[in-house]
Amino acid sequence: MNNEEERYLNLLSHTFPTVADAAGEIINLEAILNLPKGTEHFLADLHGEHEAFIHVLKNASGNIKRKVSEIFGNSIRETEKKELCTLIYYPEQKLELIKAVEQDIDDWYHITIHQLVKVCREVSSKYTRSKVRKSLPEEFSYIIEELLHERSDDQDKAAYVAVIVDTIISTGRADDFITAICNVIHRLAIDQLHILGDIYDRGPGAHIILDTLRQYHAWDIQWGNHDMLWMGASAGNDACICNVLRLSLRYANLATLEEGYGINLVPLATFALETYGDDPCTEFIPKLLKGISMDDKTLQLTAKMHKAISVIQFKQEASIFHRRPEWNMEDRCLLETIDFEKHTCTIAGKAYEMKSCNFPTIDPNHPSEMTEEETALMQKLHHSFRVSEKLRKHIRIILSHGCMYNICNQNLLFHASIPLNADGTLKNVEILGKQYAGKELMSYIGQLVRAAFQNDSPADLKQYAKDYFLYLWCGKDSPLFDKSKMATFERYFLSDRDTYKEEKGNYFLLRDSEEICDRILDAFGVSGTNRHIINGHVPVHASKGENPIKAGGKLMVIDGGFSEAYHSETGIAGYTLVYHSRGFQLVQHEPFTSAQDAIIRGTDIKSTTQIVEMSTHRMLVADTDKGEELRHQIADLKNLLYAYRHGIIKEKRN
Repeated sequence: MNNEEERYLNLLSHTFPTVADAAGEIINLEAILNLPKGTEHFLADLHGEHEAFIHVLKNASGNIKRKVSEIFGNSIRETEKKELCTLIYYPEQKLELIKAVEQDIDDWYHITIHQLVKVCREVSSKYTRSKVRKSLPEEFSYIIEELLHERSDDQDKAAYVAVIVDTIISTGRADDFITAICNVIHRLAIDQLHILGDIYDRGPGAHIILDTLRQYHAWDIQWGNHDMLWMGASAGNDACICNVLRLSLRYANLATLEEGYGINLVPLATFALETYGDDPCTEFIPKLLKGISMDDKTLQLTAKMHKAISVIQFKQEASIFHRRPEWNMEDRCLLETIDFEKHTCTIAGKAYEMKSCNFPTIDPNHPSEMTEEETALMQKLHHSFRVSEKLRKHIRIILSHGCMYNICNQNLLFHASIPLNADGTLKNVEILGKQYAGKELMSYIGQLVRAAFQNDSPADLKQYAKDYFLYLWCGKDSPLFDKSKMATFERYFLSDRDTYKEEKGNYFLLRDSEEICDRILDAFGVSGTNRHIINGHVPVHASKGENPIKAGGKLMVIDGGFSEAYHSETGIAGYTLVYHSRGFQLVQHEPFTSAQDAIIRGTDIKSTTQIVEMSTHRMLVADTDKGEELRHQIADLKNLLYAYRHGIIKEKRN
C-alpha cells in the first residue's frame, strides 16, 4: 500500500471509523446491488407545454395506471380505478371535488387510504427502506413507513394498522395524508428523469416546467437549441434576445416573457406602432395555438411587434456574423442583398422577388446599421432580460443540471446531432482556431457556454462565448442545428418556396446506419452490448409511418411533437421513453386536453406503449452505472477493512 492509498483510506476512515462501520456499509452496498434497476424516463422537446409535461410526470407515462390495474384487477370497477388514478395525479384538487359529493367521507377515507398504501408499497418495492424513508415527507414519515411495511391481512397487526388509519381520519389529517402519500407515489414511480433539450418556446409554460424541475428529486438536461437561445438572451446576446422575442410573438405566446420573467414589452409595442403603424405586416400575423384568442386590434399590434423585432434581429445577427468571419455566415446578412428599387433579394447569385419591401428603419446604403430608435429600444430590452432574477435563476438551474451530452447506463444522450463528414467520420469544427470533433467538441462547447456566465472568464473569451450562442442556434456545424442554413428571412420575405429549404447535415442523413451509430458510440466511449443513442430535435412523423426506432434499435428519436404547433405535423403529441428493469418501452401520447379536464372528468393522456427492447433477465442495480460506482466503493471499503485488521490504520473508537 503506497502513501497515496493510505492517505485516501485515512480520509475514508473518518466516515467509517470502525471495522463494524465499514463492514456494515459493505453489507448494505452489496444488498443494494441486487435490487431491481430504478426506472428512467426520457422526454424531449417539451416546448413550454407545461400541463402535458406535468401530467406525464404525475402518471409516470401511464405506469401508475398500469400498476393500479395490476394491483386491483377485477376487485374494483374501472370507474373506481380511474378515480383512484386521478386522485394520485391531482390529490388536492380531486379531494375538493370528492368531498363536495361524497355522503360518507370517513368510509371513503378508510377505503382510499388502504388503496393508496397498496400502490405506494408496489412502487417502493424496488428501493431500499433507507431510500424510501428519504422520500417521505417529514410530518408523515413514521406513519407511511409503518403502513408500507405492515400488511393488514396479518391478523396480529390488523388492529394496529386499523388504529393508525382511524387516527389519521379522526384527527382531521386525512386530506394532508392522502396528498402526502400521492406525492410519494409520484416520487418513487420515476427514479431518474432525462430531458433531451428544448424546454423553451412555442408553448406558454416553460417557466412553469422549470419551477417544477427545481423541486424534482433527480433530473438532468441535455441542452437544446431553444434552451441555448434563452441562455444566450440571459447572457446578454442581443441577437438571441431578438430571436426569443420573435418566436414568442410568432406564436402569440407572451406568458413566459411577461408573467414568467417580467420582461417589459411596452417599449417594443410603442416602437412598433410608431414605426409600422400603416403596415399591415401580413407575413407577421401570429400563429394562434389552442387556448389563445386575440381581438383584431391586439392581433395587428402583435404582428407589428413581430416585424419590428425581426428586422432588428437580422441587423443584430449581421453585426455578429461580420465580427466572426471565421464562422462563414456573412452570406446570411440578407438585408445587405436587397435591391430596394426592384424589390428583390439576391441569394447565391440569384435574385428573388420580395413579398414586401417596407423597411422604414433600413438605410439602403447601410442596411445592417441600427437606427437611434432601434438602438434605444434594444438597450431597454437588453436591460429587461439582464435584470430578470427569475430568468437568471432558471438559467442557473439549466447550467447546473445539464450539458451538451450525457452518458448514462450505456445510453448516449444529446439533443440533436453529432457533426459528421459525408463518409460518416466525425467532422472537425473550428472554435477559436482549434479543431474539435465528437466528444471533444461537445465537451468544449459545454465549457464555452459556462464561460459566458463566469465572472473570472477572460474578457475576450467571455465575449466570444456570448457571441457563440447565436452560432449554436443557427450555425451550419452546430451540434444543436446541423443544417445548411436557418431560412427565417426567406420564409418571411420571399415568395419562392425553394429558398425555404434547409438541407440537413450528414448526421440526419446517415443516422439510420448501425455502423455510423456504433462509430459515434465508440467515439464517446460507450461500451456494452445494449448501447444506444437517444435524442430528439427532429419531430418523428408518426402519421406518415416514420419509425422513431432507427439503426436496428441502436438509435431512438423521441421528439414526437409535445408542442401543439407540431401535432398536425407528427399526428401525435410526444413520446416518453421508459427504461425500467425489464427493458425499454416507448410510450406514444395523444394530445392532452387540460389538467382541469383530467381532474373533473378523469381524462388521462391516451398512450400507446411499444416494447422496444426487453432484457433476457431483470436488470439489477449491479447492471447500471450506479452499480459500477458501488463496486468501487465496496472495493475501497474492503481495503479499509484490511488496513484496520492489519494495523495499518487504527480504528477511531470514542
